[in-house]
Amino acid sequence: MEQFTFIDLFSGIGGFHQAMERLGGRCVFASEIDPFCNAVYEKNYHMSSDVDIRNKRAEDIPAHDVLCAGFPCQAFSKAGRQDGLEDKTRGTLFFEIVRILKYHRTPYILLENVRNLVSHDSGRTWAVIQESLKELGYRTTKEPLILSPHYFGIPQIRERVFILGKYDKDRVDEPLVVDFGTYRTKASNSIYDVLDESAADPCYAISDYEEMVLQAWDEFYQGIDLKVIGFPVWADFFRYEGSLEGMPAWKAGFIRKNQKLYRDNRAFIDRWLKKYHDLEEFAPTHHKMEWQCGTRIDSLWDGVIQFRPSGVRVKTPDCFQSLVAMVQIPIIGKYRRKLTVEEAARLQSFPVDDKEDPFLPDENRQQAYKQFGNSVNVEVVRRAAEQLFGEKLPAEKQKRRAGEK
Repeated sequence: MEQFTFIDLFSGIGGFHQAMERLGGRCVFASEIDPFCNAVYEKNYHMSSDVDIRNKRAEDIPAHDVLCAGFPCQAFSKAGRQDGLEDKTRGTLFFEIVRILKYHRTPYILLENVRNLVSHDSGRTWAVIQESLKELGYRTTKEPLILSPHYFGIPQIRERVFILGKYDKDRVDEPLVVDFGTYRTKASNSIYDVLDESAADPCYAISDYEEMVLQAWDEFYQGIDLKVIGFPVWADFFRYEGSLEGMPAWKAGFIRKNQKLYRDNRAFIDRWLKKYHDLEEFAPTHHKMEWQCGTRIDSLWDGVIQFRPSGVRVKTPDCFQSLVAMVQIPIIGKYRRKLTVEEAARLQSFPVDDKEDPFLPDENRQQAYKQFGNSVNVEVVRRAAEQLFGEKLPAEKQKRRAGEK
């Protein structure tokens, strides 16, 4: 396939870069303001991304066939007359994309954002983006394109909005049509497709405290007579006898359900509480457990677990939740350890296992988790780009080829 060129805006650690290179692309410009991401980008792609796009003139950006950007979601100002494209988008980072497209008339654009973009600012943000691209001469899909890695067999639920655009000013009213075939379901995925079975570095092992808390809640689940728990189990309210008057309805409802759970299992729960000293050694947030597995697993140790501010959450081992929330690193119950950096990379389709040219993450684990959590998923971008390119050649190159025949 003939090589094409692309630019990588808000480039992070290069999720778009990875996808475009797999399709034959060559990066001619990258822009990112996070210094830690810049260091990883240069280490892996041997080019600098240390550029604030707000300070770069459009004419100083190299010509390119594809503009890629995972731009931040910001509300557009309601001030001013708003009678022009630049007025509507000024002050946002989407404006930087607009001014580059206005100058370069880039043949293809591939943008990514959080799912909330569609409803952001009561739908106005999405409307302005669609209108802006149309004014610039770009065809886009009629409806927002929502994609997630688990649709393609990568066990992570991470719904994102993708905006595909093709410069075709004479056909802006004709929507782009995409067809990804049949998506995979959540239940047809498995976390074990990306996990290492061999022993991980000891730094990923759960602590003695975490093991105690999880063992206690597993014993609790095994001992009660309720296996499909449709509410958070809240130990602080098992024996609550106070008034529910004046409480929010949601909280009063949870308390009533926990009181009933206690009444129905009083003998067992009393023994359980005594064994664990009424949970006095537990952090207050760990007095609460959310079982979100139905009957698909019968032990907490078979699930995916997170210690969250809302309590200990247990989910089925088909998909991980979006890696954005990497402050609570997922625990793989079966292995009694946390998700490794390499596994997080696989969930975002970065080639950490490539023997010839492996992706090299940040050496700082917390930075690496954060960077993968903020990245686009490489395989999802690749699939979207294939749909956008059609014959997989940027428009201008297709025209040149046609002229050569």
